[in-house]
Amino acid sequence: MAVKIRLARRGAKKRPYYKVVVSDSRSPRDGKFIEIIGSYNPLLSNSDSNRIVIEAEKAKKWLETGAQPTDVVAKLFKKLNISL
Repeated sequence: MAVKIRLARRGAKKRPYYKVVVSDSRSPRDGKFIEIIGSYNPLLSNSDSNRIVIEAEKAKKWLETGAQPTDVVAKLFKKLNISL
């Protein structure tokens, strides 16, 4: 089973809000997931502390077990200095 760390879209039309989830790569974008490890709200300003909220310990645990982040999630991890 290939595990991915990716974004699951929430929110209303034209008001996106994303959850950072760990899921099987075969499941749909907003479908079943294994664990929620954070959130991302692109509508907030860059200086707002609630724009990107990720539990670093959980993210590192999943990266160590072999989960692959998507490109966007990898950029979010880089902003928060989360790496394997």
